[in-house]
Formats: sequence, structure tokens, C-alpha cells
Amino acid sequence: MKLSLSLLFAGLLAGVSASNVVELTPDNFDSEIGKGKPGLVEFFAPWCGHCKSLAPVYEQLGDAFAHAKGKVVVAKVDADGAGKSLGQKYGVTGYPTLKWFDEQGNSEPYDGGRDLDALASFITTKSGVKSNIKPPPPPEALILDVHNFDDVALDETKDVLVTFTAPWCGHCKNLKPIYEQVAIDFKPESNCVVANMDADAQPNKEIAGRYGVSSYPTIKFFPRGGKEVEAYEGPRTEQAFVAFLNEHCGTQRAIGGGLNDEAGRIAELDTLAQKFLGAAGDARAYIYKEALTLSESLGGAAKHYIRVMEKVVNDQESYIEKESKRLASILSKRTISPAKLDEIKMKANVLSAFVTKKIEEAQEKVESVIGRAPAEL
Repeated sequence: MKLSLSLLFAGLLAGVSASNVVELTPDNFDSEIGKGKPGLVEFFAPWCGHCKSLAPVYEQLGDAFAHAKGKVVVAKVDADGAGKSLGQKYGVTGYPTLKWFDEQGNSEPYDGGRDLDALASFITTKSGVKSNIKPPPPPEALILDVHNFDDVALDETKDVLVTFTAPWCGHCKNLKPIYEQVAIDFKPESNCVVANMDADAQPNKEIAGRYGVSSYPTIKFFPRGGKEVEAYEGPRTEQAFVAFLNEHCGTQRAIGGGLNDEAGRIAELDTLAQKFLGAAGDARAYIYKEALTLSESLGGAAKHYIRVMEKVVNDQESYIEKESKRLASILSKRTISPAKLDEIKMKANVLSAFVTKKIEEAQEKVESVIGRAPAEL
């Protein structure tokens, strides 16, 4: 029984420790590389921090091509230990250094991203062998690179927030889900762009240097009109990003998506809305005409105020309460298009300008009753 348990434990341990990354030394390098199948080789040093960060990703890369061991190699060399002579032979001066070797053993440097998707995509492109990685969902943030950066970030008709990141950067990884949500929040805003660039990819480094990117993540705001680029120094929370972009882009987006409670509201008409509900008869009709005249110069958002006033003028004050409940129900379900949700949110916001007045009146009545109670006692 003890022997069986020992064998079982040994088998489990072997399964856990097995690696699909081939360890190369001067003794086996030539038998693995340049013998009819290509491969990616990492030259690393055990003490190197960047190598330690890459290690789990590189193990996943080996697993991703484990089904194709006869067609492509994923390997590594301890270039500061047993494989030091190999590092010298192939001009390795920093760690980690990644090199691609073709079927004949000819090498070329790998300068792409160090995330799993970038590495796997590179091997697939070079070898024609597909990985077993399930494709991730497309990013919500607009991805920039050397080919499209200037066209997007320097577009004088758009405001653009850019995170300059590196795939191996821990802070960048922590920021990613937050930043992706911000990109979702602002997706309806075509002129307020949330974008990202892998600033550690070799082709993109010139652009990163141009804007003084020396650490990751670095976040910069590129305002429309060719104005001076601004460094974002605020908190890295969804709330802070949304507030920053609303202020700088002139938008009214809410945390979690949709519009905030100020969208569609017009201060001048808010004032008239509150006066309107407090008035009656000819006074109410006069305020309605005043609002109608004012709305002609305020654009499409003003029409919602006019519609509510027309309903109330026609003795349908219950419309405010019923319509508020109806719109709130639609907004809570979120089953329609984002554009339609924005329209309904603006209508609901306008209705709240009238509801606010009714709430204030109710509070005044309560306070009046409370104030009379001691005297009556």
C-alpha cells in the first residue's frame, strides 16, 4: 500500500513538474535546432527579473504548441549558466533575449510583445502551425501601433486617451480590466477615444520615446485641435477616468456605461420646468411659451422639456409619474441599443427636472405639518 501511494505521488509530481519547453545546452542544442523544424528560443538568466516575469507565459507558450512538437520547438537556454557559450555564440547581451531559428538553424531576433497572444501569433506566422489557445475576445480599447498611432492620437477632431503599456508589466495587467471598462463606457462617443499601445514592442518604441514614456503604464491625453499633450496623473479607477474624460471631452458618460444624470439637462429650462409646475392657468401657459421660444436656440435636447409641458398643460400631470416609471423600467433592463438607451436616459433626466419640484413641494408640506404640531399641542 505504501509503495502504491509512493508511486502515485511520484506520478502526480512528475505531471505537475513536466514542461513542454525544451531546455537546451551545448550538448543538445544542435540536435534540436536546425534539424528540419523551426523554433523559438529564449536566452535567460535565473536572476533576471524580466525573465522571471516571462517564465509563466513562456511555459504557457510551450503548452500551446505541445501538440506540434514534431513541427515546431519552444525552447530556452540558461545563457548565464550551462548555456553561456550559446549566449555568446548568438550575441546575447541582455536578458531575456528571444530568437527565432528556421529549419536550417538561421536565427533572427524576436522584437514583438511578450504576452502569450503575441508570442503564439508570431510562431504561427513563422511556422504555419496553429496554437491550441482559444482566441481571446477582441479588446474594447482601440489598439494603436506604429502604423496607426499618428492617424488616431493626432487627429485634430478627436480627444484620445492613450495608455502606454508593456505585456510583462504587473501594474499594466492590474489596470487592463479597469481600462477596458472605461473603453466600454465611452464606446458611443466617436470623438472621445480610449486607446492602448504596447510601448515595449520594438516597432513602437520610437513613438513611446517621442512622448517621454520611460515606465509602464504611462497615460497621456491627446486633446483635439492639436493642443499640448497632457499627462494623466489621476487615480487609476473607472470613476476617475470617467470624470477626467467627461471634463476633457465634454461628454456626460456614467460609470458602468450609459449617460449620467446630467445628460440632456439644460439649466435654463430646468428653472422654467420648476416654475411651470408651481404655476397655474395663464401663468403656466406663459411659462410654456417662454420655454418654447427658448428651446428654438437650444437644440434637440430642449424638445423633451416641451413635450412634458404639453402633456401637463393638457391636464395630464400624472404623466410625469407614469412616464418616469416606464423609462426607469426600460433603463433597468438594458435590452435595447446603446443609442436608444442614451435617448431614453436623457428623457428620464429631463423628467427628473419636473419631479424634483414635486419632491420639494412634498418636503415643504411635511416640514409645515411638523412645524405646526408643537403649537397645536
